[in-house]
Amino acid sequence: MSALEWSDALALDLPLMDDTHREFVDLLAAVEAADDAALVAAWQALVEHTEQHFGQEDAWMAATRFASGNCHAMQHKVVLQVMREGAERAGGRGELHVVRAMAAELALWFPQHAQSMDAALALHLRRVGFDATTGVVHAPDALPEGLIHGCGGASCSDEGSHAAVAGAAEAALA
Repeated sequence: MSALEWSDALALDLPLMDDTHREFVDLLAAVEAADDAALVAAWQALVEHTEQHFGQEDAWMAATRFASGNCHAMQHKVVLQVMREGAERAGGRGELHVVRAMAAELALWFPQHAQSMDAALALHLRRVGFDATTGVVHAPDALPEGLIHGCGGASCSDEGSHAAVAGAAEAALA
């Protein structure tokens, strides 16, 4: 049994986002289940998915008035950077234990990210009538006047989210 399984608690009522998140959970489970011979390929599939996954959400944020350096996008950047480092250490140096540790950390990190930052983004996208498939904002009057610099949620803290990601990254790379 994997450390993270899809559940209704992860669903955000935004079908394209939910499908992408479900795929992330499935790919993470494949990494956890992979034997040493299949681990690097499974991790690389997760990294490639995550590049597209985060890129998609970052594009949605850009289209709906999030500042380019908002804490949600910055968290994406840091997590992806750490995942790429894991790919290099596992594939290039044979340090499979690093990827296994990262997978365990991702299983802890992802529900928190989805239920806070992604939930706030999904709410924002619904509020402005954003069609995730076409990229059309159907309620442009609902867009904020200024750029959103945080994660879009009331409980967002730039410092807190960066510290949590940095701590998990350091633990995984140790």
